[in-house]
Amino acid sequence: MKVAILSATPEVYAEALRGRPDVEVVATAGWDAFEPVLRAAEAGARVLCEYPSAAKETDLKAMVDAGGDRLTFASPACHGEAFAVVRKGIADGGIGDLTTVLGSLDTSADGGVLGTAAPYLLDLADAVLGGEPAQQVYAQSNTVLNGHGAEGAAVLTVRYRSGKVASFDLRRDPAATGRPAVTFIGDRASVRYDAGPKLLDGVDAGLGGEDLLSLLINDFLSEDDGPGPDGEAALRTFRIIQAAYESAQTGQPVDLT
Repeated sequence: MKVAILSATPEVYAEALRGRPDVEVVATAGWDAFEPVLRAAEAGARVLCEYPSAAKETDLKAMVDAGGDRLTFASPACHGEAFAVVRKGIADGGIGDLTTVLGSLDTSADGGVLGTAAPYLLDLADAVLGGEPAQQVYAQSNTVLNGHGAEGAAVLTVRYRSGKVASFDLRRDPAATGRPAVTFIGDRASVRYDAGPKLLDGVDAGLGGEDLLSLLINDFLSEDDGPGPDGEAALRTFRIIQAAYESAQTGQPVDLT
């Protein structure tokens, strides 16, 4: 299987793929020079993408069109077995009618938190909502925690067409784990998914949970449709992020058509 990687740190995924039988990494690039990966996608390679921290929608759309159903966006928390249980429980009516999604994510990634953290929360909401389009986006941000002009903290609220609402708290923290926590609230109960639960061992505290990168790679290489975001889901998320930047700048909600 020929694989291409579109990431600012492609070596992370290349290392995870090393030693896998019948896998050949044929191209790696970042969004600032993504043409080799685009050509590999057009030639039939399977493509694993990270979200662009800064890119044009036309570039993202070109990659989605080229990759088709061979394109997967790297959103590790979507691949957790625990998330699969939560998602099924919600679909089966375990919390009643879903009304609200509350999430938080601290990130150590460079750049503003709207671009580096929000996509991974939005992906979890998108998976549970079955790809329902957003109707309105509102965001507030500040640069206090970052100090480099990019937002170091933000609150993002998304209203979907059915009236469901998602609200996310995003922060930059050099010691962050980068694993989201999300609570899904229904009219009868609620359920929480934590992609990086803390485990206590005597006086030491450590990060527990699943090996999400391995689960992502396994799903990416599978012939079946994986739980992670495909190209169309990535476009939905990208448009929400762009609207969030506009809202944070103007101080007003932004409607999506």
